[in-house]
Amino acid sequence: MNKHSDLASVIADVSTANGLPNAHYIDPSVFEEEKHAVLFANWAGVGFGKDIPEPGDAKPVDFLGMPILLVRDHDGAIGVFQNTCRHRGMILVDKPQKIRGAIRCPYHSWCYNLNGALRTTPHVGGPGRSMHEDINMDELGLFRIKAHVWRDVIFVNVDGAASPFEEVHADLLERWKEFDTPVHHGGASSSFTLQVASNWKLAVENYCESYHLPWVHPGLNSYSRLEDHYNIEERGLYSGQGTLVYRQLKDQSGAVMPDFAGLSDKWDEGAEYVALYPNVLFGIQRDHSFAILLEPQGCETTVEHIEIYYAKSEADTPELTALRDTNATQWKGVFEEDVFVVEGMQKGRHGVLFDGGRFSPVMDGPTHNFHHWVATQIAAGRDA
Repeated sequence: MNKHSDLASVIADVSTANGLPNAHYIDPSVFEEEKHAVLFANWAGVGFGKDIPEPGDAKPVDFLGMPILLVRDHDGAIGVFQNTCRHRGMILVDKPQKIRGAIRCPYHSWCYNLNGALRTTPHVGGPGRSMHEDINMDELGLFRIKAHVWRDVIFVNVDGAASPFEEVHADLLERWKEFDTPVHHGGASSSFTLQVASNWKLAVENYCESYHLPWVHPGLNSYSRLEDHYNIEERGLYSGQGTLVYRQLKDQSGAVMPDFAGLSDKWDEGAEYVALYPNVLFGIQRDHSFAILLEPQGCETTVEHIEIYYAKSEADTPELTALRDTNATQWKGVFEEDVFVVEGMQKGRHGVLFDGGRFSPVMDGPTHNFHHWVATQIAAGRDA
């Protein structure tokens, strides 16, 4: 596929559409195009607030080669900056750490505060002279990247051109407004990663639909059957699936995890699983939620960062540690069952006769919705 290939068959109605061509999964040049048009041009997830919990905490992130720095400032707010000094472009922070005083460049010791402002420039005017008339410190703060935190996921818009997160995703924020309460991370067992030999998009596509449950997740399907699910499709925004038979986990004594406060009875046995485009997968249930951040590391490699959250903190519910551990183990097992599928689809994309595939108009609507969105983003990038 070349840069000007026709994506009309992808944008067509689900009843006649083809999926994205093979090149979108195996061609490095297309991967580079998608990096800018799909991931940098939209609100992409790059980290979690729980990884920088205290003022002064900083964590560097390599987002598709873009050096990013996540910082919690003295007011507790999260800021995101390009992780390069404004002097000679040196990387400022190379590992997670507590910033005790200032963000100091290890090359020439230019220093920035936690809000990115340039504060000191030692010897910039010569030995012993920390100022120079041609160096305007007010204009040389760190490059701030547009960021928004929702459900502890840190989203960024690298190119800075996207509308505010609250506007772009107003529909999902409204849909899940009952869950607009603080979330508490479940602790060490509730954090894990999966290394997947697959293009990141295939993880989204698989997550979107429930069609595969009977064959890939027989345990889950034994009580949350295919017919107990419904499609969620919001064109251009997100897609996924919901279930009408969520079964709350109990320990041997019958104890359960506390519910999020103020939920309607819809959530007594309901749950929803949504891919928020481009690269964050969310799940919400009455008593816990999770977020999966997909980190593309290359055209055919992805790391899935999985974090589980609860209505009450570990400190407030120490008696539920074992139950949280069991819950995490169960979810990890479900997510691991999907690995062979996304890796198998990745291998299949090297079949030169594959034409992107077809969709079941009944079962694959959420997946087609994602393909449609990716294709429109690429087309918009080419027209820009």
